Order: sequence, then structure tokens, then C-alpha cells
Amino acid sequence: MSATAIILGRAGSKGVPGKNTRAVAGRPCAAWTIEAARAAQRVPRVVVSTDDPALTTLARSMGCDVVERPADLASDTATVDAAARHAARSLGLGNDPIVLLYANVPVRPSGLIDRAVELLVRSGCDSVQSYERVGKHHPWWMVRLDESTGAVGPWEGDVLNHGVYRRQDLPPAYLPDGGVIALTRRALMLEIDGAGDGPHAFFGVDRRGTLSPEGSVIDIDSETDLHRAELVLGGPPQARIA
Repeated sequence: MSATAIILGRAGSKGVPGKNTRAVAGRPCAAWTIEAARAAQRVPRVVVSTDDPALTTLARSMGCDVVERPADLASDTATVDAAARHAARSLGLGNDPIVLLYANVPVRPSGLIDRAVELLVRSGCDSVQSYERVGKHHPWWMVRLDESTGAVGPWEGDVLNHGVYRRQDLPPAYLPDGGVIALTRRALMLEIDGAGDGPHAFFGVDRRGTLSPEGSVIDIDSETDLHRAELVLGGPPQARIA
């Protein structure tokens, strides 16, 4: 079963202004995501949802359809799933799987998108999201810090660090890495009974995960992330591409 990829990239960003069109290794950031989507065997159609004229031009130059995102779905408070639902309705998508990709993720492992779609179809679940195993930033090592006194206490429970001081003794924990979300149209459209009303209701009830190797996905949310992506992709730092 084939899927339609919807790449989400709005113009506004407070953390990294213009991050979707910032150059990473000599190419606009979003170009790496478009290329990854077009390389996926399970994704014959790639669409970009955006309010950014520069991203619109880039997307069309790379053979993608574009859904013009209205202003109310491109604000700081607009949700990812609302923008994706707008795109799906605009495209008149049927019941084939939908892949959501963020334009500001220039680095993701080869084959990740296909693995997510394959798991979605094979398992019959509502959604598949990519995860990275947590290392030293494990939740058991989180603390509460009183900034006025410097006093430190456990984030949860009564024992600081859960009594664990070696990384290898931590139980496995996983964090969404932003690499891919594959889901059914029914899940995206909030048609799954029991999914609730929360911000993650569009994942449905039967939620699965696919594992990315540590550090293999880079989601650009800071200038530091841009430098990391440059190192991985092997290009010199560049200024924004207009």
C-alpha cells in the first residue's frame, strides 16, 4: 500500500528564523526532507503544506505539489495535526496511509519512512512514530532545582536519580525524535473511538514506534542543531537562502 507524504513547514519560527529555508550543507533545509520523501519506495506522492513563498518555490522546483496553508494554521499556536488535516482535505486523500514529515529535519536515517509505513500497514495500527533511545538525558536523572537556593530534589519519588548512577543501569527509555509519523486517515481525522480529546489524539489508540539509531535524526530547533546537521551532512556553514 502506498502513502502520501505531507511535509509541514510554516514561515514563522522564533527559535531559528527562516529555518526551513536556511542552508544546511549548501542546500535549503527543507530540500533534505523533500529528497528523503521522494526516495521512499512507499511514497509516490509528496506534498508540502506551507505559508512560506520561498518554501513553495523550492517545493515546486523539486516536483512537489503545494497546499497553501491559511494564516490561522501557520501561527505559533496552530497544531501540526490541524495543518495536516487541512492538507489532507484539500488534496481529497482517500484511505491510503499518510506520512507526516517536518521540513526542519534535514537528517534522518535511510529507509526510516518506508519502515514506518510498512509497520503501519503490517500491524493495522493507527499510527507509527519514530523514537530514539534516551541516553544521559534519561527521565530518572531529571531533578527539581530551586533556582533561588540551589536546592536539588528528585523530579519524582523520594530518591534522587532513582538511586542509579551508571548509565548502563538505566531502564530503556525512548523519546520521539521528529523523524517520521505514519498514520491512517481515520486517525488523522480524529475518527478513532477512544482516542480522547488531547493534543495527541490524532495518533489514535493503537500507537506503535520504530527505532532510530542514536543521533541519526536532527530536528532543527536551535542554531546548535544547525551546526550538528552541518557536521553530519559534511558542508560548510551557510547563511539563509532567500
